[in-house]
Amino acid sequence: MADVLPLVEARLHSALGEPDARAAVTFLGTDRIEVLRFPAAGQEGDVVRYATLGMSAQPMADPTAVLADPVKGPRAELVLSVRAGVAETDKVLRPLAVLAASPQVEGVIVAPGASLDVGEPLWPGAPFTSVLVAEPGGLVEDLELDAPLDPVRFLPLLPMTPNEAAWKRVHGAPALQERWLNHGTDLRDPSRRSVPLD
Repeated sequence: MADVLPLVEARLHSALGEPDARAAVTFLGTDRIEVLRFPAAGQEGDVVRYATLGMSAQPMADPTAVLADPVKGPRAELVLSVRAGVAETDKVLRPLAVLAASPQVEGVIVAPGASLDVGEPLWPGAPFTSVLVAEPGGLVEDLELDAPLDPVRFLPLLPMTPNEAAWKRVHGAPALQERWLNHGTDLRDPSRRSVPLD
């Protein structure tokens, strides 16, 4: 079976440019997860992007399955976009690696509409401890792999305040995204306040 990660990294480079930093994190009993930092460039000159590399090495397994299929199953990497220079967002590397390792550690399938919580601020002073997984395909196109492998999807992460995360649990992801849209929320602002939820 061909190694998926060089293909994934090539797709990230073609979509986001050359990374200017990378960090690797290894958790006990899991594969190594890298987080790549792509500097602000082009039209969105103040947006820095962080992408995981390593989550897609294994397919995500259904937690109810007796045996994990080593070949078939959804594959994904995570992408976070934030405004540069507003907060210490480079400290998000470890929380992102924790989220990327969650399918191996906790046996969860990360998919659009899911909430992922790290239980602490995403970076120092951040008003967010969790993220909403958004639909893929906008920023980085899916990476098709040879059959029978599923494509790798690049899932955008949208930081949520604790109040937004609690509201989303009751009303659902589409309702929260609609509220963000209606209020013109800048989801890339690393110090934004919670959207009005009453």
